[in-house]
Amino acid sequence: KEYGDFVLTLDFKIEDTAGNSGVMVRSHFNSADKRVFGRQVEIDPKPRAWSAGIYDEARRGWLYPLSLNTGARDAYKANEFNTLKIECIGNETKTWLNGKPVAYVIDTIDNQGFIGLQVHSVEDASHAGKKVFFKNIDLKTSELQPTAFDDNLRVVNLQDNNLSDYEKANGWKLLFDGTGNTGWRSARSDSFPTGGWVIENGNLSVLPSEGKESANGGDIVTNDQYGAFDLSFSFRLTEGANSGVKYFVTLSEKTQGSAIGLEYQVLDDTLHPDAKLGLNGNRTLGSLYDLIKAEKEKRFLRPIGEWNDGRIVVHPDNKVEHFLNGMKVLEYVRGSEDFRKLVAMSKYKVWPNFGEAKEGHILLQDHGNAVSFKNIKIKTL
Repeated sequence: KEYGDFVLTLDFKIEDTAGNSGVMVRSHFNSADKRVFGRQVEIDPKPRAWSAGIYDEARRGWLYPLSLNTGARDAYKANEFNTLKIECIGNETKTWLNGKPVAYVIDTIDNQGFIGLQVHSVEDASHAGKKVFFKNIDLKTSELQPTAFDDNLRVVNLQDNNLSDYEKANGWKLLFDGTGNTGWRSARSDSFPTGGWVIENGNLSVLPSEGKESANGGDIVTNDQYGAFDLSFSFRLTEGANSGVKYFVTLSEKTQGSAIGLEYQVLDDTLHPDAKLGLNGNRTLGSLYDLIKAEKEKRFLRPIGEWNDGRIVVHPDNKVEHFLNGMKVLEYVRGSEDFRKLVAMSKYKVWPNFGEAKEGHILLQDHGNAVSFKNIKIKTL
C-alpha cells in the first residue's frame, strides 16, 4: 500500500557499528532494474553519525546530510534501541531521533509511495549476518497536525525561489524572487545592467562574451551590505564556464575587471584552465579563490549543466564556511594570522586589509561565460 500524509514512529537497533540501514518513505520500485528508489531516512551507526538524515536512494543522493545539522549527530545511541519519528505532511518531510529534531526537507516530487525497511549490502563478508532490529512500529494517517520544528535549524527547500513559513519566521530573505532584479545593481553604477544579464524561467543568468571578465554586462551586486550571514544559492555552469559569488565587496577598490572581494569560486574544474592555476587547487570549484582549496568528494558533485547548491556562512566571530551540495568543503577565520599569511601569498596582497571589511555587498560575477543562478537567499546572523 502507498501512503501520502502520515506520521511514522518506530524503535530500531543495529548490531553492526560499521553497517547501514534506513526507512524508505513515499518510495517506489523500478521494475526494470529491480531497485527501490526514493527518499530514505538514514540509520548510520558509523562515526559519520548521520542517522535520521534524508537520502534520495538511487536518484538525487543526499538531500539532508547532517553536515547541515551537526548538533543532531549525537542523538544516535549505539547498542540500544533508538526512537525514530518521521513526519510526511504535504510536501514536507521532518525527522526526529530520540526526541531531537534532525532533518527538514521541502520537496517537489513524490507526494505518496510505499514505506520500507531497508536491507543494505555490506562491504566486508565479516559483517554478513549482523542484524537490524525494528519494533513498536506505529503509523498514523488521520487527524494529522504538523509538529513544530525547533527554531534556527537548516531547512532544505527544493522549491525554486521560495521561502517557507518556517524560513520566513527564522529570518530568511530572498535576494532573487525568480522574476525581477529588485535588490541588485551593477557594480559600476546605481542601476541594473541594460545588457549581459537575463531573467528567464526563474533563473538569473549572465550571458557569454568570449570569456572576457566583466566585458559585457559586468558584475552585479546587492544594494544591501552584510556582515555575519548565511547565504545560499543554486548555480548551473555551462561547459568550460567560470564565475563566482563574492562577499565583503566594498567597491572601494577601482579595478578594470571584476570587483574585489572574497570569492566562492564557481568553475568547470575539468575544462577551464583556471582550475590548474593558483596554488594547490585553490582556484577550483567551491574554493576561496586563490587562497584555500575546497576539499570535495566526487560523489557529491553534480555534472556540468545540472544545478549545484552553494552556501557561504560567515559567523559573528569571523569564522567562515563554504558548502557545496550540503557538504562543508572549507573553513577559515577572517583576519586571523593564518588568513593574512594566505593573502600575502596571493594576488590580493596588493589590497590593504583584503577581506577584512566589517560588511560588504554580495556579488555575482560576469566572467564572460554563460552561468545561471537561482534560489538566492540570505539570513543575517
